[in-house]
Amino acid sequence: MEMPANHPRAAAGREPENLDLNEVIALAAVVHGTVQGVGFRYWCWRQAEKLGLTGTATNNDDGTVSVVAEGPRWAVGDLLKALISRDTPGAVITVDEHFGPATGQYTDFTTH
Repeated sequence: MEMPANHPRAAAGREPENLDLNEVIALAAVVHGTVQGVGFRYWCWRQAEKLGLTGTATNNDDGTVSVVAEGPRWAVGDLLKALISRDTPGAVITVDEHFGPATGQYTDFTTH
């Protein structure tokens, strides 16, 4: 199945000519695995800060971490790549991601 051209992961592969990598979008992700008590949210904050993203990383009662990030498509794509890489603290099993328009409600990146 081919990835939609507007999907941030498309930025990592073949880029359609009409894809605006500077378009501001939002990522809402739930990270599953051993991601609490291992510095994951702090690591996520550092990654987001480096990329100039706004949003939040929050522990959930079920042991997952929710990540919301807003910024340019290229930066959101880079954060997603980092979330699914082997460089994360703990052990990420899977990341459920959803994309949409940015809300502009965040002024920086925080952890909860």
